[in-house]
This record gives sequence, C-alpha cells and structure tokens, in this order.
Amino acid sequence: QVQLVDAGGGLVQAGGSLRLSCAASGRTFSNVCMGWFRQAPGKEREFVAAISRSGRTTDYADSVKGRFTISRDNAKNTVYLQMNSLKPEDTSVYYCAASTDRYYGGTNSVNYDYWGQGTQVTVSS
Repeated sequence: QVQLVDAGGGLVQAGGSLRLSCAASGRTFSNVCMGWFRQAPGKEREFVAAISRSGRTTDYADSVKGRFTISRDNAKNTVYLQMNSLKPEDTSVYYCAASTDRYYGGTNSVNYDYWGQGTQVTVSS
C-alpha cells in the first residue's frame, strides 16, 4: 500500500507559477514510480507528467512541455510538479499517482495503482 498526499494548489494569475508536491508513505519511495494527472470539470482525466523510480526518465504532455517540470526527492519521499507560465486552460484538479510494480508508469493512468486526493489549481485570466 502507498498513501499519497498532494498539496500546493491554489489560485494564480495567468503567467504565474505554482509548485505542487506529493508526499508518499507506506513503501520505499525509490521503488515507486510517480505521475501527475489532471481533470477539469466535464472532462476526462489526462496525463500531465511522469517520472521513473530513479528520476532519470521523465515525460510530459505536449500541452505542458517546456512549462512544467516533474522532479522527485527520494530522501524526502516526495515528488514535485513545478508549473510555470500557467494558462487558464491549466485549471484543473491535479492528482499524483504511484505504481510499485514497474520502473516507469508512463502516460497511461491504468499503469498507476495509487492516487492522491487531488489539489485544485485555478488560473485566472
């Protein structure tokens, strides 16, 4: 079992920045691959970013590439999502996700077994 607590959301103006964090517990964090997904009202959950167990492999949705950065600190059992140059279309509930049975979860949400409770990000124009 992995417990995830994500935080850091809030209200920000377009062009601003936020950093989301997701604290994991229950398993050795270096054995857990992580991802971030988001879901806006009336839309399906979509992939945002993913990072491998070691942190050496990362991937991003085209819509956030160059603006968002995923990183992890295995000593702190935490994964981060640094979001810069935010746009109103980034408004969503953001969820961190984890998998313990693969090195890298990639873009597909079915590859992840554990989910945080979500944190709201609202970008005003």
